[in-house]
Amino acid sequence: MADYDTLIDAQTWAFIRKTAESYPDDAVDLDIEGQRRVYDAMCREFHQEYPEGVSAVDKLADGVPVRIYTAGDPGRTVMFFHGGGFVVGGLESHDDVCAEICANTGYRVVAVDYRLAPEHKHPAAFDDAWTATEWAANRYKDGIVLVGDSAGGNLAAAVAHYARGKLKGILGQVLIYPGLGGDRSAPSYSEHANAPMLTQADLEFYENVRLNGEAPVGDATYAPLHDSDFSKLPRTVIFTAECDPIASDGPQYRNKLKAAGVPVHLVEEEGLVHGYLRARLMSARAGESFERIVLAVEALGQDLWPYD
Repeated sequence: MADYDTLIDAQTWAFIRKTAESYPDDAVDLDIEGQRRVYDAMCREFHQEYPEGVSAVDKLADGVPVRIYTAGDPGRTVMFFHGGGFVVGGLESHDDVCAEICANTGYRVVAVDYRLAPEHKHPAAFDDAWTATEWAANRYKDGIVLVGDSAGGNLAAAVAHYARGKLKGILGQVLIYPGLGGDRSAPSYSEHANAPMLTQADLEFYENVRLNGEAPVGDATYAPLHDSDFSKLPRTVIFTAECDPIASDGPQYRNKLKAAGVPVHLVEEEGLVHGYLRARLMSARAGESFERIVLAVEALGQDLWPYD
């Protein structure tokens, strides 16, 4: 098993402790409403004010609630899908992250408030993600970069797969510690089964909440790694956290895209943990990774590929 005292630095440990103050390890033992309360409280503890010049407005995208962030005259649109295991999170949980992506890229950011499980099982979240993306593509017509963290990374990739032949203008995808339905025998699932911030038991809990019975087979809207065709996908940048049970999903997806001839770049962030976006102001490692994430979003929006 991993030695987290060695792998994780003091700044990141401070972030983990601050998270635990409002989001205890046994949160999965709470009922769903209880889990949402502690998750929302934890997010509020980390929330930052909007950067100067950023404004946001809430709208309905063909019935799906979205929050649209702008700063000046945006030339591109970012579709942002939040993490939270398909069970927790919403427009508030990643509000400041979206505002900072907007400020740092100049792009419009459309955050999607997709329906959550268990009230709405799969494929409800994907259906909302697709509806909102289609709405934004038809409304703005300036090119889209798909972005998501954790469960949101799953949704961003699922939209990218589904969009082939249906929707023009998707310029790329940036997936942040995504859960893509990877092989559970891959190294990270055992080596980091009890990692800080996310455990194997947490993964199994959230997956059971998300599903209607058995996991679907070959359904890329559920698990993009289960697709049989990885060709003609947009340029992709993947960020994984070293101390994360789903870290192996990143290289598995990278290898599938590379074999299909899709430009893809994987950044494996040393010593970081699942959920590190919220650590960007506490941990130098997380802050530097967030800068790399923003640069990836900006480059894809400009149709640049700086990774060869």
